[in-house]
Amino acid sequence: MVDETTDPAAQGIPAPEGDSDIIETDYEIGQDNYETSLWRFALDFHNPVFAMAGLSVILFVIFALVLPDQASALFTLLFDFVTQKFDWFFLSAANIFVIFCLFLIVSPLGSVRLGGSEATPDYGYVGWFAMLFAAGMGIGLMFFGVSEPMSHFGAALGGTATEDGLRTDWAPLGAAANSDEAMRLGMAATIFHWGLHPWAIYAVVALALSLFSYNKGLPLTLRSAFYPIFGERVWGWTGHIIDTLAVFATLFGLATSLGFGAEQAASGLTFLYGSGDAAEGTRSFLGIPYGNSEESGVANSSLLLVLLISGITAIALISVVRGLDGGVKVLSEINMGLAGLLLLFTIIVGGPIFLLTFFADSLWAYLQNLFALSNPVGRDDTNFVQGWTSFYWAWWISWSPFVGMFIARVSRGRSVREFLVCVLLIPSLVCVLWMSVFGGTAISQVVNDGYTLAKDASLELKLFYMLDQLPLATITSTIGIILVIVFFVTSSDSGSLVIDTITAGGKVDAPVTQRVFWCIFEGAVAIVLLVGGGLAALQSAVIATGLPFTLVLLVMCWAIFRGLQSERNA
Repeated sequence: MVDETTDPAAQGIPAPEGDSDIIETDYEIGQDNYETSLWRFALDFHNPVFAMAGLSVILFVIFALVLPDQASALFTLLFDFVTQKFDWFFLSAANIFVIFCLFLIVSPLGSVRLGGSEATPDYGYVGWFAMLFAAGMGIGLMFFGVSEPMSHFGAALGGTATEDGLRTDWAPLGAAANSDEAMRLGMAATIFHWGLHPWAIYAVVALALSLFSYNKGLPLTLRSAFYPIFGERVWGWTGHIIDTLAVFATLFGLATSLGFGAEQAASGLTFLYGSGDAAEGTRSFLGIPYGNSEESGVANSSLLLVLLISGITAIALISVVRGLDGGVKVLSEINMGLAGLLLLFTIIVGGPIFLLTFFADSLWAYLQNLFALSNPVGRDDTNFVQGWTSFYWAWWISWSPFVGMFIARVSRGRSVREFLVCVLLIPSLVCVLWMSVFGGTAISQVVNDGYTLAKDASLELKLFYMLDQLPLATITSTIGIILVIVFFVTSSDSGSLVIDTITAGGKVDAPVTQRVFWCIFEGAVAIVLLVGGGLAALQSAVIATGLPFTLVLLVMCWAIFRGLQSERNA
């Protein structure tokens, strides 16, 4: 008879199927957990991690609200230090992650199956792909799909000569001689930031968690990936600190995204359905002042943002209660369907021959400039490297515990080769297509039509100004707003699932009450910091966590290699 207190399957983690090199340890999943009930609500959380994570979040929020100027100055200094002094380190590490993943795809280690030699996938390809994008980059593609290609195109086209050996512009790899070259450089730089490198970062974390949980029988937490290095010490304070840092980065990353995502949704709603004039300071939505220009002198109310975050959190709560299959999976598939329709519509009305040709040219430009863009030393485009690439790599790495764990949660049963192809190569191609279609359409409007409103608009409005020039603008822009909102719902839901798993000591079937708590907590933190003006400092703090996590990921690569070798031997 199986002892349900020690059997991994009894804690929500399926036992390996077939041959697998299980790690023998005295640790039992949930042995340090505190179990109780509060008003008939069951609780089952890891005592040190839950307490330290909750306390650190509360203290940070208090610091950002009580001493906003000091907090802003401190985190801005930290942000500049990380992105400017360690740009070479971020670029070098990201290159290592890509090379490591490509090596595993073609090596014999790629035949190892996550979950044991006879494991079968928990989800079909459609649901799996949908959840990958919903948790990974869906909202980023909506926000930056138009704005980033346009930004790099403008910087390259308007690039200036060097002064005293240093460039003064933000052009990638130097100034462009004409608009065609500027388009190629702009798209190459955009794809570089959304292609192989970020997905390799996610893949490393997801693969480490999947391997050591589903094959080695360890809890589904960040600490498990470090067992080959620290041994039994990962169950002590060494592991507590690793998991607490992961919770901190995940929760604040989600809170920041909720704040900025609410701004995009509010801007879109006001753009489509608002009334009044922005220049005169009379712009509003449902009587709530919003969308007014800085020149008008009228401050935008935070009430609309608070209402949106509250609404997003409420929808996420429903998804949380329905569970992974009935919540995140369903919403992800709906959202990917809507995103696919919006993409197809833009291709058709924007000119399918032009956009598909532009897609091929952009992909080729990316491959041609990949080594130059990846070069960590001897660059003269300092502003681009530090202000864009270094920032992005720190951001992806700081988000990797959240996205990596969620990908691991839904990827059991895949071979390592299949896993990496589907997590690294296919999403990269989809990102290339998305950026090429939306960015190419916006750039074409500037070059061929002389339409510059999308180019000159703020980041959160560029997508809506681009769609405004296409047929059925109100319908497509409304779909865009729905996509933004639902992508944030799925991010909030999956984030709650990840945080709950970590703070429950690796249990993936902890009481739903705890996921509800973390979902509400995320929204509350976002609202408090948004109203208190602490989101900018928060973003800097999240980016700063990318530096220590880069070291963590590099060590993970070695742990993955050793773990896969033992699986092959088994």
